[in-house]
Amino acid sequence: MRKYELMSIYPLADDKAKAGLDMLKADLAKFGAEIEKEESYGERDLTYEINRQKRGRFVLLTIKANPSKIAEMDAQFKFNTNLLKYLFVLVDEKNA
Repeated sequence: MRKYELMSIYPLADDKAKAGLDMLKADLAKFGAEIEKEESYGERDLTYEINRQKRGRFVLLTIKANPSKIAEMDAQFKFNTNLLKYLFVLVDEKNA
């Protein structure tokens, strides 16, 4: 298992943001990923419009996951309509 940071962006509507985050967490659990930390970065402006949204809610998750499952998670996340964007970043354990 390796450590990753997963930055995710959701719509501003409370119900959509909560539903999107809940679905994301369920998908992570389905693929055996462990959530170590969750940080909300609040509402921020987007650099460009995504699905006609100019602002979004940002949430950073620190997870431990099997590297072979990242591509499968990536494919599954595309079905989450309440998830505007996401990015996996491998954490360098030496400098952490």
